[in-house]
Amino acid sequence: MAIISLQVIDKEGNVVCQAKGEDFVDLVCKHTYQEGDRIDLKISEKQVYLKWQVDDGLGAAFVYLTGDVSYYIPFGEQRRSYSPKVFSGDRHYIYAELAGREEVASYRNLALNPADQRFDVPCFPHATANVETRGEATFAARNAIDGVRANLSHGSWPYQSWGINQQDDAALKIAFGREVIADKVVLYTRSDFPHDNWWVRATVKFSDGSIKEFSLEKSTRAQVLAFPEKKIEWLELCDLIKSDDPSPFPALSQIEVYGRDRPV
Repeated sequence: MAIISLQVIDKEGNVVCQAKGEDFVDLVCKHTYQEGDRIDLKISEKQVYLKWQVDDGLGAAFVYLTGDVSYYIPFGEQRRSYSPKVFSGDRHYIYAELAGREEVASYRNLALNPADQRFDVPCFPHATANVETRGEATFAARNAIDGVRANLSHGSWPYQSWGINQQDDAALKIAFGREVIADKVVLYTRSDFPHDNWWVRATVKFSDGSIKEFSLEKSTRAQVLAFPEKKIEWLELCDLIKSDDPSPFPALSQIEVYGRDRPV
């Protein structure tokens, strides 16, 4: 049994609303968010699998926690990569729940995390990159694992993507926070043609030291790299070779990593 608590905290550190429960807690917060507000998630156990929803407009995330988490409500330019419905209004439904053994063992997209943030947090999966176009939220690494596959345009939601700022050595890393068993990577490259270019080859490096090359094409659809099961803690998408198209703007709308957790 784990004790889970949720709090909404304002920029002055005041508790706006809170709730606590055993293995499950939900919180209805009647409050219009202000810049600087955050959602604090605390749990009595560490290294746990959890389903948590920071906003009913965003949906639940299946995550692995190694510590307590603060989720900062996005404002201003940061909001452009989210649906206008998310974090809006004066009534919000938040929850957190320990995942069951069957859920943990299920075959799924291990990279999916709509609640990922742009800074390091003890909450996985987590996406980072060595470049994000102009540092803008609509081109952040987290966009590539938020579950939104729309790729026929670029810019504000639902067309947010990972943008590489025309950098030849761009690399995207997905960290899982523990060892998982994976056997497939799926890419949705951004396809706002003729604005966009596309990659003809990519490399996936795995934490076990292995490397797989990924042949790509000009496509709006999922492109799949399957491989024998491997135990990994992270993978990196790198060595991205763009086509000879004159556009300088290849980008990634979504990366999915399929597999399962080790038995718990």
